Amino acid sequence: MKYDKDDNNYIYYIVGKNIRKQRKLKGWTQRKLAEKCNFSDHFIADLENETFKTCSLNSLYHISKVMEIPIKEFFEEINENDLKKK
Repeated sequence: MKYDKDDNNYIYYIVGKNIRKQRKLKGWTQRKLAEKCNFSDHFIADLENETFKTCSLNSLYHISKVMEIPIKEFFEEINENDLKKK
C-alpha cells in the first residue's frame, strides 16, 4: 500500500519505511533492534508495517539513539525504487 502525501497516514508510512531501511543498513533483524531498544519484536514489526498508525515521539527518539542516527532520518522522503533493491 502506498499513501499519497496529502493523506494524514503518509507520515506513518514514511517513518516505518525509514526505520526498516536504517535497520537493514545496520544489518540488524527486527529482533535485534527490539532487544537493543528493550521493545517487543511485535512493536518493531508494527512500526515497520505500512498500516500501523501510532507511535510516540519518545519511542522514535529512543530508536534513533539506539541506532545512533538523527531522528530526522525517519522523516526523510522515500525513494520507492531504492526500497525494492533491498
